[in-house]
Amino acid sequence: MIEGARLTVCGECAKHGKICYDEPKPKPVFARSKTAPVRLRVQPKLQLPPIDTSVEISEDFGSKIRKAREKLGLSHEDLGKRINEKVSLLRKIETGKIAPSDKLAATLEHALKIKLIVPAKEEKVPQAKISQKPSRELTLGDLIQQERKEKKEETTGRSQS
Repeated sequence: MIEGARLTVCGECAKHGKICYDEPKPKPVFARSKTAPVRLRVQPKLQLPPIDTSVEISEDFGSKIRKAREKLGLSHEDLGKRINEKVSLLRKIETGKIAPSDKLAATLEHALKIKLIVPAKEEKVPQAKISQKPSRELTLGDLIQQERKEKKEETTGRSQS
């Protein structure tokens, strides 16, 4: 042992330390001293930013990007260098195979001076297709009446044709 370190040295250097034949026992890593309390580091949970559902990427984003890029006279490589993105990703976005992330869409908007992010359209559901729940549950009697009506319609329909 030389200055607290266990070393393999020659005889000349060994006189500067103490000769040890057995392994020193390492101190436990999680040893707790009686004077200092143990402090654990707790990492906070990663919180994802809220998703903004009021905007969306336009449906024809690929053609808009291609037209704007060609209008500025940029190749895929030039645009990739300008916005620090891979050329393969830009090609896939232009062909519509991949939709750009919101961050990339904003970057493309700024670089190409176009509008890709638009307000979200609310889907209108036709009122006729929405079935209203009956005010009460169906009973066996209701089912029998429906079956009788169906049979009656079938027999009247056959005689007319």
